[in-house]
Amino acid sequence: MARPVLEVADIFRDHGPAWRRANAGHVSLGQMKVMSAIESCRTAVLGGHVVRCEDCSHVDIAYNSCLMGKSSNGELAAS
Repeated sequence: MARPVLEVADIFRDHGPAWRRANAGHVSLGQMKVMSAIESCRTAVLGGHVVRCEDCSHVDIAYNSCLMGKSSNGELAAS
């Protein structure tokens, strides 16, 4: 399955800081932590590993997931 063009994490990264400022005092600490985890998910912030094809030597970077709930890419649910 191909990765969607736009994910919730992309929206949070682009608009999350401004939304949190606009809603200061109305967002719980738990909600802030979840937003932060989603923003960091599958980015260099959480680290990753390099995958290299043994046939063609193509190199790709696979970033680690936050594992916070089920993502659009089918990550594990952490309820």
